[in-house]
Amino acid sequence: MKTPGASPVQDDAARGREADPGGMTGLAPAHIARLDRPVLGRMRASHSYWAVLGAIFVAFFLSALLPDSSWASSLIVLVLSVTVLIAIWTAGWSMTERIVPFTIAATAIVAAAINFFWRDESLTVALGLVAGLLTIAIAFVIAAGAVAQNEVNSRSVAGAICVYMLFGILFMFLYGALATLGHTPFFAQGTDGTRSIRFYFSFVTLATLGYGDYTPAGNLAHALAVLEALIGQLYLVTVVAVVVTRLGRQGKRPIAQRKGE
Repeated sequence: MKTPGASPVQDDAARGREADPGGMTGLAPAHIARLDRPVLGRMRASHSYWAVLGAIFVAFFLSALLPDSSWASSLIVLVLSVTVLIAIWTAGWSMTERIVPFTIAATAIVAAAINFFWRDESLTVALGLVAGLLTIAIAFVIAAGAVAQNEVNSRSVAGAICVYMLFGILFMFLYGALATLGHTPFFAQGTDGTRSIRFYFSFVTLATLGYGDYTPAGNLAHALAVLEALIGQLYLVTVVAVVVTRLGRQGKRPIAQRKGE
């Protein structure tokens, strides 16, 4: 559209703005296109693990609050199955990379569905072990995705928190399997405890709080508790410390560059 009284150069600029409303050819339309994509489309290969962390917190509170029943165990496993699918989608894994975690998730879903209607000790143990494999699969997908970014950012922090939370959930399932298979009470207080109690004990051990109201009995239970405490401490002083330190250094670089200018 020609503007009255405008020079040919101004007319060309006006036509350019109409063709490229963002003022930067190829950049603004792409940005607008990304915003127009559905939420799931934007999450694809975004390495933003906040949605995964939200799903993990759902499993966290369900483990703490639901009764120690078969339907509750199945529900927690189903939530973890959905969580691994969210993690795969966020990490942007290819079809060949998805085979193993997809297989674990499918197995967990089938076991959870059977557990809704049929209560059996062997099935309870199998469900707990499959749930443990699910937590390991989620942690592996998150860790691999975070490394694939080749940088440390807020998404890396979310991924590190996810893995830390998953350690506590993993050991909760391991303690549950040991309590079910053992011939003596899992705790020295003379009880196997409920899932919520084992959940509480797991995260207290992971954080090395050591309240002492529940203590494991037996050599294998002792070994697992010590292993979880070591993992909790070493993970915080290595992985989390490195992630936070590198994130702080990257934040200082733009300030130093501005001062240099």
